[in-house]
This record gives sequence, structure tokens and C-alpha cells, in this order.
Amino acid sequence: MSILLGCVADDFTGASDLANTLVKAGMRTVQLLGVPRKGLKVPEADCIIVALKSRSNPAEEAVTMSLAAMHWLRQQGARQLYFKYCSTFDSTDKGNIGPVADAMLDSIGADFTVFNPSFPTNKRTVYKGYLFVGDELLSESGMRHHPLTPMTDPSLVRVLQRQTRHKVGLVQYSTVVKGAAALRNAFDDLRKQGIRHAVLDSITDDHLMTLGEACADMKLVTGGSGMAMGLPANFIRQGLMQAGQRATLPKVTGPTVVIAGSCSVATQGQVALMRKDHEAFELDPMAIASGRDVAQDALDWAGKRLSEKPVLIYSTATPEQVKAVQNKLGREHAGSMVEETFGKIARGLVAKGVRRLLVAGGETSGAVVGALGVEGLAIGPEIDPGVPWTFSIGEPSLALALKSGNFGTPDFFTKAFKLQP
Repeated sequence: MSILLGCVADDFTGASDLANTLVKAGMRTVQLLGVPRKGLKVPEADCIIVALKSRSNPAEEAVTMSLAAMHWLRQQGARQLYFKYCSTFDSTDKGNIGPVADAMLDSIGADFTVFNPSFPTNKRTVYKGYLFVGDELLSESGMRHHPLTPMTDPSLVRVLQRQTRHKVGLVQYSTVVKGAAALRNAFDDLRKQGIRHAVLDSITDDHLMTLGEACADMKLVTGGSGMAMGLPANFIRQGLMQAGQRATLPKVTGPTVVIAGSCSVATQGQVALMRKDHEAFELDPMAIASGRDVAQDALDWAGKRLSEKPVLIYSTATPEQVKAVQNKLGREHAGSMVEETFGKIARGLVAKGVRRLLVAGGETSGAVVGALGVEGLAIGPEIDPGVPWTFSIGEPSLALALKSGNFGTPDFFTKAFKLQP
């Protein structure tokens, strides 16, 4: 196999978001969940995305996982590499965006790359290096309360500079609007100044297409899913890819469940709306910590209600509720405990015949697909910007929608199953 674009994504929902972007641009795209085992049969593709669960791991661990994925992709002949992170630049002062990018650059012998998490369709934009969520600075959005990676500094240059010993620069909007040639000149100027990392402004999808064109010859590009929007056109211009290709997808029917583990503002609203006319079971972290088999409680509850009409199993809470639990149990323990429980629930649901699962939250999605042993996904139609239906490779065939906590309209949970092919 020889692929055009090899992508490393730092969580599962972000990988699906990226896959959705590339499929819409005409790339045959396969998403693998973790570095593939030897002997895994991977469908023919223009792009392979290796989805990791590395966003909130210790930086050293994230680097090791990312390099393993990158090396595998290079073995598949990838002409260009892409490191995908969240459109809200989720990270801490220790990483993991900077450390992973540095390690990948070192490994391939490159001296420069770019950073852009912008996703205008979902109201993420970058102006003068500051990340906005809608009309608010990142630090004034709901992301300031994120339980694992609270984002309190909207300056991407400052955030990234705290994660790397190399110089971080900025290419502003005034250069972006001049086109791809001006951008390439700006990249060369930054290189001459000894700058290794460049944050890029962008406000519209047209800007992202221009950025993609400017990065045609770059060995490694980093960004959110939006930054990848302009890359497929480069391969089409070079005669390496045909536009408009689509994968053949299976038809999956059967019992349906929504699992919501994200505590984001968007997911809280989606849970609240679904609870109005659907049955719901709430996981209590304190009950899990006490030793109670909450997973079995949830499965017993669901077993009497499974049908084509979705039911909801959730642990979504307000920032104040999350903080109270973390204070009692510890931040990492509280999160891993709930994720493990969701994994057990997902396994039990599939054993009961559930074949359609919608999962909200990157960490929760990683726990669910890991527990189910899913190794790869074919990418289906878009539900909302950044969130496609996906279909598992292998048996049983599962329809999975893996949603970033921040994404989707308020009625996302209920409308998703109406849109499944």
C-alpha cells in the first residue's frame, strides 16, 4: 500500500472529525483505532488516520504513541504527514501538542511546521494568534472549565511557547489574505529567523483552503480538522488523486443507545434535550467509587428498554459537580473510573444486540471503541459539521457516531439516527 496522507490524531472523535473533512474533499479515508496490529487487513485508501488516545496522557507517553503511529504511516508510503489536535487546542503547559510536534519533526529531519486549530463552521477562528470560540476568546468560553485541560490563555503563541524550547512565530491575517505564495514567503522568512513553529491566522474556510495550498510541500502539517481542508486539492493538482470518490457502506439496523461522557456545555444541552422525551440512566461516579457494579445496573436498566428508539446513558455534569467529584476522588482517577465503566457498558450492550451507538466525548469514545475491540472505521455521511457516521471494520458491523463533546446542535442525539444511511 502507498498512501498520500498519513494522519496521527490525538483522540478518537477528533480523528472522525478529520476523516469527515477529508472524505468530503474526495479522499478515500480509513480511520484506524490505535497503531494497527500486524496482519490487519486495511482497505485501499488515499489517506489513513491513526486515532490515538493521547490528548491528556503524560507528554512522554503521548510522544511514544504518536511516533509509533507516524512510523507505521511512513511504512505505508505516506507522502505527507498530519498531526491532528482539537479545534480548542486542548493542552496543558506541559503538552501534548508541542512535545509531539517536536518529536515528529526531529524524527523526519524537518525544521519547520505550522499550527492552526481553526474550524470556522463550528465557530473556531484564529486572529492575531488568538483563538476565538464564536465571539468569545477561548479563555472566556466553556473551555475554561474543561475538567482535564482547562484553557485559560487564548494566545496560541504563548500556549505553544510554554510547551517547546524552540521559537514560536505567527503568520497574521494580513499575510493569509495575500494568498499561498505570500504564505510560503512568510514561512521562509520565519525559518531564517530560527523559528520552528508558526501559528497561522484564519477566519473563513477560504483561508483554510489557501493555507492548505501553501503547505503542499511541507513534510509535516499540524492543526485541527479544518486545517486539512485544503490538502486533498494539492494531490488532485499533482495528478495523484481523483476527486469525488466514495466508499461503499453497510446498512446497520437494530437497538440504539446514546452514551454521553462529556461534560462540555454543548453535550450538557444535548443531554438535557434528549431527556425530555427519551428514557435515561445517569451514572453516579461516587457509586462507582464505592464499589457498586454501576455498569451492571445500567445494563439491567437498558435491557428492558432496548429498541430502535434511542435510550440515553450518561454521566454529563456541570463544572461545579465535576469539580466536587474530582476533589473527593482525584482528577485522573475520577475520569478513568467513569471511562472504564462506560467501556463495560458498551461491551454489554453489544452482547445484548445493540448495533448502533452514538458516543459523546473524546475520552469516552476512546474507552468505548477500545472496550469493543474496534480496529478500524469506514467513514459515512456527516451528521453535523465535524461529526460523521462511521462503520466498524470486521464483525459484527456497528454504526458508530463518535462526537467531540463541544460539537453538534442541541438536537444532535435525536436527529443523528434519522440521518444514518
